[in-house]
Amino acid sequence: MKSRVATIDIGTNSVLLLVAARDGQHVRALVERATITRLGEGVDRTGELAPAAVERTLACLREYADEIGRWDVDAVAAVGTSAMRDAAGGEAFCDAAEAVLGARPSVISGEREAQLTFDGALMGLEPEGVLAVFDIGGGSTEIIVGARIGRGRGTLARAKSLDIGAVRLTERHVRHDPPLPSELDAIRRAVRDALKDAPSMRGRPLVGVAGTVTTLTAFAHGIAPYDARQVHGAVLSRVALGEAVATLAATPLEERRQLAAIEPKRADVIVAGGILAEELCDAAEADRLIASDRGVRWGLALECLDEPTR
Repeated sequence: MKSRVATIDIGTNSVLLLVAARDGQHVRALVERATITRLGEGVDRTGELAPAAVERTLACLREYADEIGRWDVDAVAAVGTSAMRDAAGGEAFCDAAEAVLGARPSVISGEREAQLTFDGALMGLEPEGVLAVFDIGGGSTEIIVGARIGRGRGTLARAKSLDIGAVRLTERHVRHDPPLPSELDAIRRAVRDALKDAPSMRGRPLVGVAGTVTTLTAFAHGIAPYDARQVHGAVLSRVALGEAVATLAATPLEERRQLAAIEPKRADVIVAGGILAEELCDAAEADRLIASDRGVRWGLALECLDEPTR
């Protein structure tokens, strides 16, 4: 089996790097990096990857390749999610990314993304049994209900990838700064409509993963600068979530960008993402959620570390 791997999650909004090593029965992070490149900018409108977005993302991958080169890894694995599934130009982007990384990104299905998300999100967290995990991305949101016993991989019961995300909802519905009440209502209606096809999360411990949830958790708890160790596993009540979203929705974008807990490049989409998180909690009839700072890259690392070394 491998002892050290590098995994990259190329998302619609951000690109995440993990260099991880096996530590007994656990996986330990050696390096974690997150860069907002907005690869999916305009994809919902044009159906294509924009050249500027591609170049931003390739520039990020070049930096990550340099970082990976500082470690003696046994394997590099990269995956692409919503934007690369939806947009024309994905093959050309994968060609360019392979030239940079030495490994070709795999454009994964929503089902495979769900498995990696479920396994990765729960690493380092205590809850076991039947759980509901949601991952708010830029272009899509994954909802996964599954069982977890011990600290290994989970068994999925139901999973659904919905074509709603923080970037997509913002591009479709927000035209004013700060957003108008009518625009916020339009986002809620779009989310509620999409959730009609979602698996039931009621009565299950609820775990939220990815940048929207972790940013809102840090903001609500005053964790600034951001500290993954404090955020991972932190509880965010539905009341605190609603208060955070209401505050951010009433704050002009430039002021949002100045808030210590908010990544400036995420400030324009955090309100739509927050409304999505609220609606997911309400659909689950949950008065709280557990924030996870992990996800696809961690699930992929667990998978890669368990593969035989060739």
